[in-house]
Amino acid sequence: MPVEKSFEEILQRFREIEFHETFDMIVAIANGGIIPAAILNQRLNIDIQLLKINLRDPDQKPKYDRPKLVSPIDFEYQGKKILLVEDRIKTGATVQFAIDLLHDAGQIKTFAVNGKADYSLYDEPCFRFPWLL
Repeated sequence: MPVEKSFEEILQRFREIEFHETFDMIVAIANGGIIPAAILNQRLNIDIQLLKINLRDPDQKPKYDRPKLVSPIDFEYQGKKILLVEDRIKTGATVQFAIDLLHDAGQIKTFAVNGKADYSLYDEPCFRFPWLL
């Protein structure tokens, strides 16, 4: 049974989480990381870029054997301190793929609303996002 949290409960966690470093940019793994990255942008006031990677369909079933970059990287990230944002981290394959793509970055820390990351709001086996229709 999915853990149900209200949007307000999740926003409160966004307000309370402590970051132990500063970042030059937020990189959202699109599409799932876009909403969390936008919320973090309101708090941290730093630039957001999109990294368009796909692995799963809307029902969270794998579409491919491994993640795929679906649009070229069109922003400068070399030497930058990046907060890499995803909505959920299940296996870590998509986040690891993104880290490998951004290997020239100065530093990468991961953020997930749900899952194992450098920074995460929850780590529940089954989690429902209130912003999904």
